[in-house]
Amino acid sequence: MNGLEQVALSERSDFQAIAAWVKPDSSVLDLGCGDGVLLKYLRQTRNARGYGVDIDDANVLACVKNGVNVIQSDLERGLAGFDAGSFDCVILSQTLQAVRRTEEIVLDMLRVGREAIVSFPNFGRWNLRLQIALGGRMPMSPELPYQWYNTPNVHLFTIADFESFCASHGIRVLDRIVLHGGRPVHSLANVFGSLAVYRIQKS
Repeated sequence: MNGLEQVALSERSDFQAIAAWVKPDSSVLDLGCGDGVLLKYLRQTRNARGYGVDIDDANVLACVKNGVNVIQSDLERGLAGFDAGSFDCVILSQTLQAVRRTEEIVLDMLRVGREAIVSFPNFGRWNLRLQIALGGRMPMSPELPYQWYNTPNVHLFTIADFESFCASHGIRVLDRIVLHGGRPVHSLANVFGSLAVYRIQKS
């Protein structure tokens, strides 16, 4: 990988956790794949093969330049074009909070993939709670860097919210890692973690 790609990987601590859970020679579908750096990394380190999906023209072009197979499509329209069980793993990294049809997309991921990996910023971290409680304003952080009026995030939720969602939808959590500053958080994750990564499967 070139220097820019190495920087991109170092800035996305969830990529390392995701890669550790992708089995060698897996087929992977990366939803909201951006510039394709994660898929390129998985191909180089795990011999993974598969496709990225993104709606943005610039991201599609970047994927092509990175040698990544990409499909230009709107995630909000679902994954009807993919057969059930057609991928070993479906990935949605730091995009779940930016989609409107959250429930449908997660269930569709688990239909298309034998497993799914989801990462998202944790809105329950203590400093974000404090900004609301003391400042009375919508909080900001490195993981949630936008103002309330220009954020692409339409659903702000916590680790506890996601685990409740999984329990109520018959989704089994296979693995979980919670991070802050790139380091694992082992206790009181919903209070001290800023980024959560889950490996999930249909029960």
